[in-house]
Amino acid sequence: MLRICLSLVLLLAVSSAFAAEHPNIVLILVDDMGYGDPQCFNDQSKIATPNIDSLARDGMCFHNAHAPGPLCHMSRYGLMTGRYPFRTNVSVWPTQPLIDADQPTLASLAKAQGYRTAMVGKWHLGFEERSPETYEGELRGGPVDRGFDEFFGIRASTDIPPYFYIQNRHAVSPPTRKIEANSSEGWSPIQAAFWRAGGIAPELKLSDVLPHFTDVAISTIEEHPNGENASPLMLYLAYPAPHTPWLPSPAFRGKSRVGSYGDFVMMVDHEIGRVLSTLRDQGMDRDTIVIFTSDNGPVWYDKDTDRFDHDSAGALRGMKADAWEAGHRMPFIVRWPGTVPAGSDSDQLVCFTDLMATFAEAWQVELPANAGPDSFSFYNTLTRRPQSQKNPRREFVMRAGSNSKLMTIQKDSWKLITGLGSGGFSKPRRMQAQPGEPDGQLYQVEVDLSETTNLYQQRPDLVKQLSEHLQKIVRDGRSR
Repeated sequence: MLRICLSLVLLLAVSSAFAAEHPNIVLILVDDMGYGDPQCFNDQSKIATPNIDSLARDGMCFHNAHAPGPLCHMSRYGLMTGRYPFRTNVSVWPTQPLIDADQPTLASLAKAQGYRTAMVGKWHLGFEERSPETYEGELRGGPVDRGFDEFFGIRASTDIPPYFYIQNRHAVSPPTRKIEANSSEGWSPIQAAFWRAGGIAPELKLSDVLPHFTDVAISTIEEHPNGENASPLMLYLAYPAPHTPWLPSPAFRGKSRVGSYGDFVMMVDHEIGRVLSTLRDQGMDRDTIVIFTSDNGPVWYDKDTDRFDHDSAGALRGMKADAWEAGHRMPFIVRWPGTVPAGSDSDQLVCFTDLMATFAEAWQVELPANAGPDSFSFYNTLTRRPQSQKNPRREFVMRAGSNSKLMTIQKDSWKLITGLGSGGFSKPRRMQAQPGEPDGQLYQVEVDLSETTNLYQQRPDLVKQLSEHLQKIVRDGRSR
């Protein structure tokens, strides 16, 4: 009898230890939301974001967090693989998978640790499209072939046709109807209610996609067993908003002071609140890590800032696709009750690629040698423990969104861009150096976050040092 009791005590202890090391994970990735949109990152924001702010109140805000690329597919590749997206050809996503079949992913590693892995939302990392006209048959190479047990979502953005839902490997309904292109007066051609012409599934309405994904995420949480012996849940909720088209529901139209964009951001915040409420109602909020961030910067011009007195970039220079800070410095929050101090802040340099190594350390497992070549754990930052020798990340490397030759490296307080211009959407995108002028950009971002003073010619020593370090990281194929 004593032996049975001791065995039971040991089993319960092991079970409790496993639960502590393997909390549920809900990773919420929004689309094209700027650093200056959530009020917890910009107290001058004109957009109410109470649910995102609640995560900041109860968790840790990272103020030096970066997307691994300043465009949707680049950013998501780095997030899923722990590998910088400049190391692969991301341009092939429309017709083939970006992630190799044998490549470890955040989902496959979680699955190996006993997690139920689910994804809801925007994939944008490609499928093997064997019937691109009808989308009949299996769509392979997507989430359920890269570590997820289940997937409900869309191929890419809600302005990139064809528009149809995918359940695991199959189109829920093929895109047999046609939808005409749309744009909005008073905005640039790629803002507001903008979408491209193409195929669309008969039952799909673009304005319904955002709340429908919340409904599916809520069902995923509600259906998940919540007992002591239940597998932990990893839910990757990839909202395709507030990316265009900006389609706020009637309840949010005119509610912000920032036009349809602000209204749509408020709606995104509301949808996040629905998910957080479900975690609370299911009794899962205390043992769930919630991570919130955006995939890249906003499409927001200076004229928009002037018109609405709202800077979606939060005083950062540039916007989506740029090598400048607004393209890739993201709002990033981690809520982990009992582990991450509530209401805390960190200036630790982190990149989305780091989630893989961070989870591995939390699970107390070694990251496989072929996994996360550019992933560094920030677990010690989350738990406020002394940094170990191998931690934390010291530099961040990225390729610009529309100029494949323009690279950037941030190391310590310095940032080097290997050419002139934004390399993205902001003008000038590219510039030729004039005689006597610098042919690159060097900023001390720690004191010049808006990148106003180019010190390239004043600090040739740093330019040489950072250039050599950048070349080594590119050449080595890994930085971890």
